[in-house]
Amino acid sequence: MTQAVHPNDALFKGEKPFPAIPACEHFAGSEKLILKALELQDKLGPVFDVTCDCEDGAPAGREKEHAEMIVRVQASAANKHRMAGVRIHDWSHPAWKQDVDILVAGLGETAAYITLPKSTEYGHAAEMIGYIQKKAAQHGVKREIPIHVLIETHGALRDVHRIAALPWLQVLDFGLMDFVSGHHGAIPASAMRSPGQFEHRLIARAKAEVVAAALANGVVPAHNVTLDLKNPYATYQDARRARSEFGFLRQWSIYPAQIQPIVDAMKPDHSEVEAGAAILLAAQQADWGPIQHAGELHDRATYRYYWELLQKARVTGIPLPPAAEQAFFMTGS
Repeated sequence: MTQAVHPNDALFKGEKPFPAIPACEHFAGSEKLILKALELQDKLGPVFDVTCDCEDGAPAGREKEHAEMIVRVQASAANKHRMAGVRIHDWSHPAWKQDVDILVAGLGETAAYITLPKSTEYGHAAEMIGYIQKKAAQHGVKREIPIHVLIETHGALRDVHRIAALPWLQVLDFGLMDFVSGHHGAIPASAMRSPGQFEHRLIARAKAEVVAAALANGVVPAHNVTLDLKNPYATYQDARRARSEFGFLRQWSIYPAQIQPIVDAMKPDHSEVEAGAAILLAAQQADWGPIQHAGELHDRATYRYYWELLQKARVTGIPLPPAAEQAFFMTGS
């Protein structure tokens, strides 16, 4: 009896699979807040990433100590799931190379990702990634460190399709507040909140461009924060609109109560997960040729859709049917 072929081998051979990462990333700046976030991650399960923030988290003049603290915390037992990344300073800040030197030396093999903020053009993002690659090689890092790039300036939006094609890129983040402030009052402050953030034409255009560039290059598009910290349903609504109307697959959290609403809003529909599991199991039995299921034709196009859906379900905490879990995630390649 021949061994069943795993979906990654059958459907994406020779291609870069789309990243299967959590639908929420939670920002924390201080050591206290980072440790609290990691504790919550352990409690809720591995359904969100923690972004340890150098850019806004480091006190002025203590950038080196802050980066060293992040290395120490991420290397500790508190980081049980190894699902913590880091945002460094932007290209114009004198500490960004120091951030990279410290973080790649200490966390090159383990950091979930490195986020690059406020690039104002393609060349800045390319230079920063090139420097990260150089330092990774110097320290003998064997993997590609996932890179996230914030699109929050006019220049970055202009160059977004070129930025999305950069090496090691995993996520394009949309930064709403800096984007609005960069319009010199032409966009009102109300557009930093809902419903304006989804309806103002300049912002809707920018969000659509970021998502289109990301998805065209096999990169995850991530949505901006919800400013309302005390109303979890507002966060849920924002994440739901970002997912269903614009195609974002991930959203930032800046307050612990926002995490679960984002995960819930970004979850696939449970009935679709059940159907997808059944279709993929039948397809595997048919050696990934076309099949009929519930009176409908399915082939490699729908198989790809449902395989990515099952991976999204897992990282948002939806349990899969036991047969699918066994076939695809316990014996996968």
